[in-house]
Amino acid sequence: MENTKDLTEHSSRSERKRRDSFGMFDGYDSCSEDTSSSSSSEESEEEVAPLPSNLPIIKNNGQVYTYPDGKSGMATCEMCGMVGVRDAFYSKTKRFCSVSCSRSYSSNSKKASILARLQVTGKPPTKKAKVLQKQPLVAKLAAYAQYQATLQNQAKTKSVAVSMEGFSWGNYISSNSFIAAPVTCFKHAPMGTCWGDISENVRVEVPNTDCSLPTKVFWIAGIVKLAGYNALLRYEGFENDSGLDFWCNICGSDIHPVGWCAASGKPLVPPRTIQHKYTNWKAFLVKRLTGAKTLPPDFSQKVSESMQYPFKPCMRVEVVDKRHLCRTRVAVVESVIGGRLRLVYEESEDRTDDFWCHMHSPLIHHIGWSRSIGHRFKRSDITKKQDGHFDTPPHLFAKVKEVDQSGEWFKEGMKLEAIDPLNLSTICVATIRKVLADGFLMIGIDGSEAADGSDWFCYHATSPSIFPVGFCEINMIELTPPRGYTKLPFKWFDYLRETGSIAAPVKLFNKDVPNHGFRVGMKLEAVDLMEPRLICVATVTRIIHRLLRIHFDGWEEEYDQWVDCESPDLYPVGWCQLTGYQLQPPASQSSRESQSGSSKQKKKAKSQQYKGHKKMTTLQLKEELIDGEDYNFLQGASDQESNGSANFYIKQEP
Repeated sequence: MENTKDLTEHSSRSERKRRDSFGMFDGYDSCSEDTSSSSSSEESEEEVAPLPSNLPIIKNNGQVYTYPDGKSGMATCEMCGMVGVRDAFYSKTKRFCSVSCSRSYSSNSKKASILARLQVTGKPPTKKAKVLQKQPLVAKLAAYAQYQATLQNQAKTKSVAVSMEGFSWGNYISSNSFIAAPVTCFKHAPMGTCWGDISENVRVEVPNTDCSLPTKVFWIAGIVKLAGYNALLRYEGFENDSGLDFWCNICGSDIHPVGWCAASGKPLVPPRTIQHKYTNWKAFLVKRLTGAKTLPPDFSQKVSESMQYPFKPCMRVEVVDKRHLCRTRVAVVESVIGGRLRLVYEESEDRTDDFWCHMHSPLIHHIGWSRSIGHRFKRSDITKKQDGHFDTPPHLFAKVKEVDQSGEWFKEGMKLEAIDPLNLSTICVATIRKVLADGFLMIGIDGSEAADGSDWFCYHATSPSIFPVGFCEINMIELTPPRGYTKLPFKWFDYLRETGSIAAPVKLFNKDVPNHGFRVGMKLEAVDLMEPRLICVATVTRIIHRLLRIHFDGWEEEYDQWVDCESPDLYPVGWCQLTGYQLQPPASQSSRESQSGSSKQKKKAKSQQYKGHKKMTTLQLKEELIDGEDYNFLQGASDQESNGSANFYIKQEP
């Protein structure tokens, strides 16, 4: 009988040990115990209000403890004055409530501690005392009523601020039931290659805003919906109640994996709205979180590392001349935001002649690139580098796929279809005008080329912006015929015969289609490539293999852009917030009508100035094949690497 009892006690201890080693949180403190042991004095400069009864607090001190009755099991931290269970205090001496207080006591003068002040004067320190750490808990709770009023005022102010700021991704997504493109679709964006399995139901530790304590405390929340970097979170304990759901950026500094509070000595405090629901929050959390997923423990470190960019201000690069696409110019990196570069052309005296692009853009190159491949280059009038400016190392630029030009290759005069870089909503009839080294091609749009070739543009042979003859017809995309061509509907067979031209061989084009993950209707943030300093709220409206049609929300379809799925000019929802870049909200009907001088109108005028293209009728499907070429574009092997599992399961230790 006695052996059975011992066995039961041993089993109970083992079960408690497993539960206590949960590692996610520690003791469950109820601040309703007698706090008279904490120092107080009528002469104290701060009036201490009575403690709110039954205010549950989960205290992070390493273990879970059963509370003794009375003061016998209580202790006061010698550094900060916090009153708590003696057994839960740090170190063998139980003199400090946490590691931070112990270290602070050692590094600071004794006179700065609560206990030293009591021993010398018998009185607690005043507000003038140089206590370098947190103030006593009772002093914090003394501001209960005042803090509650402050929260209400802040809530009112916040509601006004939201209405003034206007656009919010969270409200936009929720109110319209939109779906955002996953972060994993954007390999060039922060965390794009190491996002892992972050998804709905993942738990995190976040600041608790539904709390009356005048200090930052935390609670656990689960992801209800994910939209790019943004997540709709719900505090644990609210079940199906969405009343306090809130949106936040998962990569923000206040979002942590479960267990962070325990490791950092931060308090976990249940939201005030649901404090009454459970008397044993420890048991509730163990039940709810065992087996759940959380962020990787090094998540914040990975975020920080993924936002380190090799390009720095004062670096010199060769970049396309925005006024003459056929040539490049020297520009200097002025600033770097989220991997996007503001480049100022070297000859710009007032530094206003600039160009924005991503550091992985195909439009920028190392100094000497143009000469090496035979590309046109505008020589700078500046004969000597300015102090502090230096050439960007070549290895920092995006690498292009090596090609073999010794065999069958592109030739001058060959016809193809290409995205017009001056009117990105169109795919046009085009001609190869010059073959450069390393696989680069100079291309002109038929019917609108300048006599001197100043509007030719450079694409690499593997560029996803050029296509074989017939690509648009097979995929039911509107092809823009040469300006002035009157024999409509346009037929490639007739056009090739009339011009005495041949189509570029299909086998020379890039037919790889990565498993990119985009779907029609997904939301994202996209660069307006006609005004590349602008990043706008956008939607994927069509997907043709690896080609995406991007629509700017609130604007007409004529401003749409054809963009490759791996374009560095596309970003996840929340990228602007994460990097501090300004996001352009969707245009309303009134703003579209009133902004006659806006950048969008300028873009339209700019496009018409260069091209003057008019929309033509959609091409009719044809059955004949030109020159016997096969135009079927098959799904290529996926080049999307598996990111592996990046989620970490919360489980009880054996």
